[in-house]
Amino acid sequence: MNEEIKTLTISIYTENNIGLLNRISAIFQRRTINIESLTTSQSEIEGVNRFVIVVNITEAQAKKIVGQFEKQIEVIRAYYHTEEETIYTESCMFKIKSDLLFNEPQIQNIIKDSNSRIVTVNKEFFVLEKSGRRKEIESLRKDLNTYGIMQFVRAGRIAVTKDEMKVTEMLKAFNNQ
Repeated sequence: MNEEIKTLTISIYTENNIGLLNRISAIFQRRTINIESLTTSQSEIEGVNRFVIVVNITEAQAKKIVGQFEKQIEVIRAYYHTEEETIYTESCMFKIKSDLLFNEPQIQNIIKDSNSRIVTVNKEFFVLEKSGRRKEIESLRKDLNTYGIMQFVRAGRIAVTKDEMKVTEMLKAFNNQ
């Protein structure tokens, strides 16, 4: 029986060492798994970083990959979670010609309806920021494409789990060693 491919969020708690990103991406590359998004930042514990990686794979593949990550010396713990088990968002920015803001009344409606916000405005361009689910961002991008987008960038997913993560106590103990 073929297991269902799902969008999964993998969290990896690590020491902050040079070359770790290459080894993490190599684990996906060897299995020919595409990374949909990757974000890394400091975790809730000082000195411990957290990778948040979004992939479309089966849970069986996720279990194997998480096991591979935990074999890396710098990795403290790794987990995977389904969409239903996480609270997540993405962010993006759009750079658009300023004259559209004043000459196209529909642009102002799009901004208001999408719950995006204007970050900066000058004579040449204005910059919009939007946070939300990927489909919300893609819908806004589609609406703004009609008028022309000078630049667009989307950040990777950031996520927290709905359930308590027991890793916090473990990380505190790790950090106090």
